[in-house]
Amino acid sequence: MKNKEYMSLKKMIEYINKALRYTDGCDFQSFSDNEEKVDATIFAISQIGELVKNISKETMEKYPNIEWIIIKNLRNKIVHDYEGIKLNLIWDIVTNDIVQLKKDLEKILDNSNS
Repeated sequence: MKNKEYMSLKKMIEYINKALRYTDGCDFQSFSDNEEKVDATIFAISQIGELVKNISKETMEKYPNIEWIIIKNLRNKIVHDYEGIKLNLIWDIVTNDIVQLKKDLEKILDNSNS
């Protein structure tokens, strides 16, 4: 694995941690009422999608359980249609999907070190 790819995976985990930190202790209502939390969380998720471009085809094929294209497409949706983003979708990602993504990315990093 190339260093750029390795560092991108590490940065993706950092952005996941940020999104989790921004939403810690929130329910959907308190999250959606807090513009700073919303903006920060959406930015973190968009950065995860941006970093997917640095992941090799080989890595994507080796870990097909990760929805690489969906993650990248969400980034494009955020960047090109920010006002059209549904907060319940973002909340669902943060509360249901992102923890598993973090585990999957950590597994990739662990496998690259062995």
